[in-house]
Amino acid sequence: MVAVTAGIIFGSLVALMMGVCAYKSRALDLKGSVSGVLLGVLLLYLGGLYPFLAMALFVLLGVVATKYRFEYKLSRGLSSSGEDVRGAGNVWGNGLPAVLFLIVEAIVHRDVFWAATFASIATVTGDTLASELGKIFGKRPIMITTLKPAKPGTNGAVSLPGEAFALLGAALIAPFSLPIATHKLAVAVAVVIGGFIGVNLDSIIGATLENRGLTNNNGTNFLAALLGGLAGALVFVVIGKTV
Repeated sequence: MVAVTAGIIFGSLVALMMGVCAYKSRALDLKGSVSGVLLGVLLLYLGGLYPFLAMALFVLLGVVATKYRFEYKLSRGLSSSGEDVRGAGNVWGNGLPAVLFLIVEAIVHRDVFWAATFASIATVTGDTLASELGKIFGKRPIMITTLKPAKPGTNGAVSLPGEAFALLGAALIAPFSLPIATHKLAVAVAVVIGGFIGVNLDSIIGATLENRGLTNNNGTNFLAALLGGLAGALVFVVIGKTV
C-alpha cells in the first residue's frame, strides 16, 4: 500500500512537471495544462503506471506531430494560427474515455476493459499522427464517406500514408498493455485493431457530424476514442478465447 501511494505521489509530480513543460513550450494553454495534470493523476490513481505512460507517449507524439513543419501547414492552409496550442477541451476530449474505461476496470477487474482503455488511447494517438502527418505526406486524399478526392486537412479525408500513420500510432500504444493484462496477446491485438478502427471512425464522424456542425473537434475526438475503446473491447471478446 505504501509503495502504491508513493508511486502515485511520484507520478503526480511527474504529471505536474509535464504540465508545466507543456505550458512553457506552448503545447497547452493554462487550462489545458491544469487539465493535463488532473488527467494524469486520474490515470495513475485508477490504472497505475502503464495507462499514464501510454497517455504520456500520446502527448509527446502529438506535440511533435503537430509542430512538425507547422509553418508549412500554416502556409498551405492545412492548419490555423494557434492550432498548435491545445486547450482543456482537447485534453478531455482525448483522455476522458480512457478514464471512464478505467473506472469500470477498477470495479470489475477484467481484461476486456484494459483492452478498451488502451484502445481508446491508441485511437487518439493514431488519429493525431494520421491527421498531422497525413496532411504533409498524403498527397491524394479521398473522403472516407464518398471515396471522392478531397483537399488535405479536410474533415473526413484519408490517405494511404495517413492510414499507415494511424496503424503505427495504435501499434505504439499496445506494448503498454502487456505488463498488466492477463491475456496479453489478445489484449495487444485488440488494442491495435480497436485503435485503428477508432481512427477511421473519427474520420467518419468528422465527415458527417462535424462537417454539419453537430459536433466540434473535441467532441469528435471524444466519440472516436470512446467508440475505438468499445471496438477494442469487442475485438478482445471475439478473439480472447482463441489467441
